[in-house]
Amino acid sequence: MEVSINKPSSYSNVNNPVRTGIIIPTPEERDLQVVKAHLTTFDSFIKRTFDLFIIGVALIVFLIPMLLIAIAIKLTSRGPIFYGQVRVGLDSRQFTMWKFRSMKLNSEQHGAVWAIKNDPRRTKFGAFLRSSSLDELPQIWNVIKGEMSVVGPRPERPIFVEEFRKEIPHYDWRHQMKGGITGWAQVCGWRGNTSIEERVKYDLYYIKSWSLKFDIKILLLTFFRGFVNKNAY
Repeated sequence: MEVSINKPSSYSNVNNPVRTGIIIPTPEERDLQVVKAHLTTFDSFIKRTFDLFIIGVALIVFLIPMLLIAIAIKLTSRGPIFYGQVRVGLDSRQFTMWKFRSMKLNSEQHGAVWAIKNDPRRTKFGAFLRSSSLDELPQIWNVIKGEMSVVGPRPERPIFVEEFRKEIPHYDWRHQMKGGITGWAQVCGWRGNTSIEERVKYDLYYIKSWSLKFDIKILLLTFFRGFVNKNAY
């Protein structure tokens, strides 16, 4: 299967280049040069500054709700409040991504399992956390540590990354940027048990089109499409 790295078709209106006898790089070659480049030092500084500003605001807004969620988890199910999963981030480096625990104890004792709709492993309160995306709030800590960004491709688990690398061309290009709490693919509906191929298209478009304005747009869309979404489970 092939994965296009051009702008997703629903957002694209690209004309074929006029052939003039001059060797013109194909769109894929041009995209390759852009996608495989890291952000400049200045861009990285701007993005990191934006991350810390947003996280500062998020702590003010969500600190009390996070305390209430922690209490509710302890009162409604056995086990720890937080759950850490190893994920693959920038430059394919692994790190522990944190969530509020929404699953029953030992729900993955037989190995990693992809979450599905009406997942029987969820606790009753965990089902609410996942459907509202509030289980993701502890990733504020990952952003503070510099392991994640507020906006970026969602980081996946190593076992799934190995599988996707074999099946999807250029999958690793999405590791050219820090994983995010929210992302372009997610606000466009590609989250949960949806097409990984389509998700990668949107991730790569985000990377090659990054700007602070784009991050702000995605963040705003997250409040309308991201927190409560039919594919959030």
